Amino acid sequence: MNSLFNPGDRDALARRLSELEPGAQRRWGRMQPAQMLRHCAVALGDVLGDRPVKQAFLGKLITPLIRGQIFGDKPFGRNAPTDPTYVIKDALDFDAERARLATLIDRVVQRGTAKTEGMIHPFFGRLSGEQWGRLIFKHFDHHLRQFGV
Repeated sequence: MNSLFNPGDRDALARRLSELEPGAQRRWGRMQPAQMLRHCAVALGDVLGDRPVKQAFLGKLITPLIRGQIFGDKPFGRNAPTDPTYVIKDALDFDAERARLATLIDRVVQRGTAKTEGMIHPFFGRLSGEQWGRLIFKHFDHHLRQFGV
């Protein structure tokens, strides 16, 4: 199972992020490439503890039913709903956003699974370090596929 904490998987994500172009056309969704990079960076803030997070009530109800899909091998589908706190509408500098995301990825990796253990996702709730690694990989993969990389 792919994970941000697996060096080979992380290297593959880094390669794909380096191939992303500022003018890449999206295959679905509304975000531009720089907005997608910021969206992913904001999401990494949760595992880093950058803001206080509580699990949404709807997530408490639904997560037990979909946990296998979320943490399984199947990629995320297109046009999944986005938590409003992750919606990015501003015009952003692509290179700055890519550099910011790379820095945050390094911070998460340095923390490792032990220090990400128990951090709360706003929808899926308290996750293990292994679950965080899989979720982050799948989230990034989803958005890189969105832009054809």
